[in-house]
Amino acid sequence: MDIRALTPDYAVSPQIDPADLPAIKAAGFVTVIDNRPDGEIAPHLHATAMRQAAEALGLTFVVNPVIGGMLTMDNVTAQGAAIAASSGPVLAYCASGNRSSVVWALANAGKRPVDELVGLPARFGYQLDHLRPQIEALAGKTA
Repeated sequence: MDIRALTPDYAVSPQIDPADLPAIKAAGFVTVIDNRPDGEIAPHLHATAMRQAAEALGLTFVVNPVIGGMLTMDNVTAQGAAIAASSGPVLAYCASGNRSSVVWALANAGKRPVDELVGLPARFGYQLDHLRPQIEALAGKTA
């Protein structure tokens, strides 16, 4: 497990395992967002199994699969809603943490400076600079 905190309240991670969930809870996370489609992973990591393990520990579990190269505004809206609804820190995961960073950045367009939305993920190797036009366009819609 490799948790990368973009902010004090939002972190991303490559794929987690059900066995990681007690440590995730102990680290203070209250919501886990699964941004990985089931078709990419082994059955023991599918959303249903992960949800059961997370909820057994009292964690909120949100399924928001982001298909590589096929990100939708529904994904962005769902991510933002899950973050806003959380009563505490959120951990989102996918294959590498990149998709979870992308939907976070887009969901926060207009709420944080563009340089921050691109720069915070960059500290962990997630290069989102190519998203500047989309972030700026979304920020204009929320202004």
